Amino acid sequence: MRNLFMKVTYDGTHYFGFQTQPEGNTVQDMLEQAIAHLTGETVKITASGRTDAGVHAYGQPFNFETASQIPLERWCLALNARLPEDIVVTEAYEVPLSFHSRRAAKRKTYRYTINGNRFPDPFQLRYQFHHPVALDVPAMEEGLKKLIGTYDYTSFASRKSTKTSHVRTIFSAHMEIDRSMCRPDSSDQGVIHTYITGSGFLQHMVRIIMGTLIQVGEGKRKPEDITGILAACNRAAAGPTAMAKGLALWNVSYEDPGEQAGVTGSKKL
Repeated sequence: MRNLFMKVTYDGTHYFGFQTQPEGNTVQDMLEQAIAHLTGETVKITASGRTDAGVHAYGQPFNFETASQIPLERWCLALNARLPEDIVVTEAYEVPLSFHSRRAAKRKTYRYTINGNRFPDPFQLRYQFHHPVALDVPAMEEGLKKLIGTYDYTSFASRKSTKTSHVRTIFSAHMEIDRSMCRPDSSDQGVIHTYITGSGFLQHMVRIIMGTLIQVGEGKRKPEDITGILAACNRAAAGPTAMAKGLALWNVSYEDPGEQAGVTGSKKL
């Protein structure tokens, strides 16, 4: 058997998230069907984590075991020929059988994108939350900093969360503004990207953080309110859940898969 580790980029607009659901139509379903079509095997892939319905990903890692002897360099093109055009496998490695995409993940980064220009960008409607009214971005940045650290993030978790512990660590968080599409002499604020890197995230955690920060930007809350919201450990204390389409899994960090398992020379495409 071989253990293959891959990365997939996808537009989540038309899917019920990454992980298989009773309703079907998930990114995992599409990948497993493509692998079955290619190899004749029924496999169950293991991903670094899940994404919600409508959320996107740039390089979502996953792995699976296969008896197929298809050369590594052929996997990406072969799978992409069998996948919908909004799902693209971009990398393939051969790793030790002990490697597990979720357990081995060290850090995950999500990016949330707000279009703060007066008018939406029709070419980015699937990937941006449009907010035409001015936001106090410095206040949002101040509030964001108060979330960095190790805390119980119950206030920022879905009420449906089944995790036994809501303690997580946010290592870093910052905002960047792209003003390249702002109209001259206008009230356009640009496209506001928020990057949050943590040890792991609870269901809807980043979206609830963003919904709360948007309220800070609107003047409905103060940056210092974030401290009290964290301490409350109560979902009702935080703001609304921001729209899924603005969120993307941006990066997942690992040690070298081969070195981690005490084996060197893992192959990569």
